[in-house]
Amino acid sequence: MRITVIASVGTIIGFRLGLDIFAEHHGFLKMIKTLGLTKYFGKLSAVDALTLDVEAGEIFGFLGPNGAGKTTTINMLTGLLRPTSGTATLGGYDIQKQSLQAKAILGLMPDTPQLYEALSGRQFVRMIADLYEVPPEKAENEMGVLLEQLELTDAADDQIKGYSYGMQKKILLISVLVHHPRILFLDEPTSGLDPRSARTVREILRERCEQGSTVFMTTHILEIAERVCDRVGIISKGRLIAVGTLTELQQREQDCYGRPVDVGQDRTETLEDIFLDLTADF
Repeated sequence: MRITVIASVGTIIGFRLGLDIFAEHHGFLKMIKTLGLTKYFGKLSAVDALTLDVEAGEIFGFLGPNGAGKTTTINMLTGLLRPTSGTATLGGYDIQKQSLQAKAILGLMPDTPQLYEALSGRQFVRMIADLYEVPPEKAENEMGVLLEQLELTDAADDQIKGYSYGMQKKILLISVLVHHPRILFLDEPTSGLDPRSARTVREILRERCEQGSTVFMTTHILEIAERVCDRVGIISKGRLIAVGTLTELQQREQDCYGRPVDVGQDRTETLEDIFLDLTADF
């Protein structure tokens, strides 16, 4: 007896999504994966053969000096910039070959806010929620919680052109978070924020990761990276020179330089110490 099964496209996509979620939950799927990712601008190598995995539910800090290739990497990972060679996948989707599927699961917060200043903060967030087809009631509830957390409720109906830089960063972050992306790309998310708001952002990011999201962030404030990131990667002159947890990087320092991890009577080597050592030597 021959049995023929015809599956609809929606069924196949749903099955694929179910497999992805199962894989994420059990740690089988790398939410961000690059292989030999490279970008040249003329003869300048901005990113050189970057190979990197980031796990589901992880806060990954991508660190480096100015001009090291951090923003170029994010632009390639989010489909804003085509690599010279190499590949990148987000949630299993190739960012070049399956760009719509990949972009549907990511949220991007650039370092410099580019906002529609004639809109109010609330209108801007609603617009982004509509683009991602978030149901209106769900979007309003989520936006209300985030506005309250970031102390922006009273200014939500003011035009963005009257916002300070820090307020613009907050409303941009809210617009990124409102559709609950599976992967968050954040370029200097706490720059320009006061200490209370910066702490709140860290708490929100940790909560989102506990709910299954993945965070890929850059920062020049190494104390923040040390406090919030599960792992960090350090890039210098376009090349990834170290990756791991703080403990793993401390051990690498001990193995490479033959010095103990303890650098003082009551303190261990910090991420800043390690960062300065590695980027000075490279």
